[in-house]
Amino acid sequence: MSDFMKKFSLEGKVALITGASYGIGFAIASAYAEAGAEIVFNDIKQELVDKGLAAYEEKGIHAHGYVCDVTNEEQVQAMVAQIEKEVGVIDILVNNAGIIKRIPMCEMTAEQFRQVVDVDLNAPFIVSKAVIPSMIKKGHGKIINICSMMSELGRETVSAYAAAKGGLKMLTRNIASEYGEFNIQCNGIGPGYIATPQTAPLRELQPDGSRHPFDQFIIAKTPAARWGETEDLQGPAVFLASDASDFVNGHVLYVDGGILAYIGKQPQ
Repeated sequence: MSDFMKKFSLEGKVALITGASYGIGFAIASAYAEAGAEIVFNDIKQELVDKGLAAYEEKGIHAHGYVCDVTNEEQVQAMVAQIEKEVGVIDILVNNAGIIKRIPMCEMTAEQFRQVVDVDLNAPFIVSKAVIPSMIKKGHGKIINICSMMSELGRETVSAYAAAKGGLKMLTRNIASEYGEFNIQCNGIGPGYIATPQTAPLRELQPDGSRHPFDQFIIAKTPAARWGETEDLQGPAVFLASDASDFVNGHVLYVDGGILAYIGKQPQ
């Protein structure tokens, strides 16, 4: 491997990806494993951790799974201490765990709003805060926050999610501002509409053979004219975790097929 290509290697690095039993987190962790990293992940229940461990094993990946609620500061501090003891100091953190509640704002309770903000914004603060001291001691670190197009755009029924993801974009910039001098880079990835099991019903063909209305809407809004695949996030995630991005800090890389650049098709 050339010296240049070595910059993209994650050999010898320990990567913690939160909520990575399945979906986007699992895809990113799988790419990190292929690039040479040791994989650590958490989930909120033992059964989810077990499912995740089985899925990694099926791919030939030796992963370490922990049960932890990322909104609970004591649990997070204990998990990070355990990882440092059992696996090593965390070099790469991906704040992937997240939730969404699609409820019109005036029908949403303050408690529901707080729950979304707690998982999508407070948790990345809590987990980042837990790993940064050891990154400072080690002299390097990478933090990647899974942001969203809702870090930039609003849409019906996602007031809490958009508020949290907009806040996460600014937390990303602030971590970069505060800890950049310690050779810690904090960036975000903003996925577009990604084809996952959760979005499968929105992509099913209608009885008359036509696309689902939401599917039509997304295709029309995306210059790439397709949904993203979880694999589309792997290259950007590896880049932002690697030495190749050492002078990239406080940036959100939108992997959206061009949606944010596009005003949309003119009606016929």
